[in-house]
Amino acid sequence: AIKPEFANKVIEITETLKTQNVNFRLLDQLTAACTSIPMNIAEGKGRFSNKEFKHFMVIARGSLFETMTLIEIFKLRNWISQENYNTLQNEAIQITKMINSLTEASPQSKEPPKLN
Repeated sequence: AIKPEFANKVIEITETLKTQNVNFRLLDQLTAACTSIPMNIAEGKGRFSNKEFKHFMVIARGSLFETMTLIEIFKLRNWISQENYNTLQNEAIQITKMINSLTEASPQSKEPPKLN
């Protein structure tokens, strides 16, 4: 299962940004996007149909891509280190694979796949 550790790591990294000129709108958007990933997965898990489950996996995947776009902007601004960027990028790739696997799981079933 995809747990909130990725979101926690993103938030921890943003708490140590290398700038005095932080754009709080971008920080708020990043926090919202990264926490939306596990929340949408959890919400999808709580739904009763596979169609609804897949819908929330698509939203979670979109939030992951939004998160990584913001992280890339932070890297371009030199607000985060290359090391932190690489760590988050590698984790995002793994999470994308997990979400894709969950989305493709049991396509004939009316019940959402079990995450545990």
